[in-house]
Amino acid sequence: MGVSLSGRSFLKLLDFSTEEINYLLDLSAEFKRMKMAGVPHRYLEGKNVALIFEKTSTRTRCAFEVGAYDLGMGVTYLEPSGSQMGHKESVEDTARVLGRMYDGIEYRGFDQDVVQELADKAGVPVWNGLTDDFHPTQMLADILTVKENFNNDIKGKTLVFMGDARNNVANSLMVVCAKLGMNFVACGPQENMPTEDLVATCREIAAQNGSTITLTSDVAEGVKGAHVIYTDIWVSMGEPDELYKQRIPLMEPYRVTSEVMAMAADDAIFMHCLPSFHDTNTKKGAVVAEKFGITEMEVTDEVFESPASKVFAEAENRMHTIKAVMYATLK
Repeated sequence: MGVSLSGRSFLKLLDFSTEEINYLLDLSAEFKRMKMAGVPHRYLEGKNVALIFEKTSTRTRCAFEVGAYDLGMGVTYLEPSGSQMGHKESVEDTARVLGRMYDGIEYRGFDQDVVQELADKAGVPVWNGLTDDFHPTQMLADILTVKENFNNDIKGKTLVFMGDARNNVANSLMVVCAKLGMNFVACGPQENMPTEDLVATCREIAAQNGSTITLTSDVAEGVKGAHVIYTDIWVSMGEPDELYKQRIPLMEPYRVTSEVMAMAADDAIFMHCLPSFHDTNTKKGAVVAEKFGITEMEVTDEVFESPASKVFAEAENRMHTIKAVMYATLK
């Protein structure tokens, strides 16, 4: 019997089996093939989706909107000031209203409990576009990118996350690697490692799939022979800028440089969920450079612009994978 995700919400990858995640990845690859070949796939005409964004985003919004349009759906975007949810109306009441008007709801914001309550009360599939705990749609795009670069042979490959490993991206990478039999390494300051409970859960899952979870503060040990070097910004959206003063000296040893890439496998790739501070061509980058005297943060411009960098293919894959999630849960 084939995999069916019809009617399910997509909140975190811990809720999905290895078989179900692979199904979504295969579906994503097929949607990408159709998109590249110009093959129409308006399979969900007549359906409508709502996109709730308490945190703004370029890639997540565009991926959901273009994916929905390609599938033939209507889209309503609710920006931070465009909804009364949590202000004049409870999350529960918002869910019950939107669930009567829309066939699916995306939420991008802060608390995992909010997206869970939306899913519990809406009566339609709800998709997590990012919370403080998890970023599951990003993971599908990441793994699709890895598969494309290693001829679909990812089992046993090693992915290293450099920097603040106690964030939503690192948490989700650890989960998806454990589910798919990839070795995961968190390489960063000891105080910025994932929580003990999540590490224990992922180690149990990884053991079932023949892979490992490693935590280390030693860069040479962490990246040696790795196939994927992954990093993220040092101060996340919603965190105060004052944190740069503390984070910069803490995170600088974990900047991804050409020397770091040289310690990895010969065919290693670099990945980043974006946006990235690899130069001073942004307002934030310019301010940090003026204030703290650094022109590159989590990754050097040399690595970001190198042939090993797959960040823009990774960004494009957000669209194909999000399309697969919407289709699989709404069909």
